[in-house]
Amino acid sequence: MNKINQIMMAVATTVFAISAQAQVTVSDAWVRATVAQQKATGAFMQIKSVKDVRLLEVRSPVAGVAELHKMEMTDNMMKMRPVDGLDLPAGKLVELKPGSYHIMLLDLKAQVKEGDVVPVTLVVEGKDKKRETLEIKAVAKPLNQATQH
Repeated sequence: MNKINQIMMAVATTVFAISAQAQVTVSDAWVRATVAQQKATGAFMQIKSVKDVRLLEVRSPVAGVAELHKMEMTDNMMKMRPVDGLDLPAGKLVELKPGSYHIMLLDLKAQVKEGDVVPVTLVVEGKDKKRETLEIKAVAKPLNQATQH
């Protein structure tokens, strides 16, 4: 096999490897728009995986800190707390939504205005410890979107 064929095989193998790793899909990603001076907002989306994986990390360049959070009722009070990760069972749709699991974008660097496109990075890990990074583009929706979604 000559050098060009070896390079072509390497490229083809790399393309296959990248497409084979596309195990997780994200849809309906959106971020709640903010008012001026507001330093935090939420990001919401639907995630589906073809195999069991765990969402381990979230990032966004618009925020100093991005965390995965859970809201729940405890002692008749709504409480929100950060969580270390979120299981994404194979074939099951998991929704990050207001009042439940969601992504908190904290220490915002600027106001998020309606119509802005906010990049969000998700890092998931399978049982084989292989990690996949997904780059999401979430559209900013109006402040009252939480009650409409």
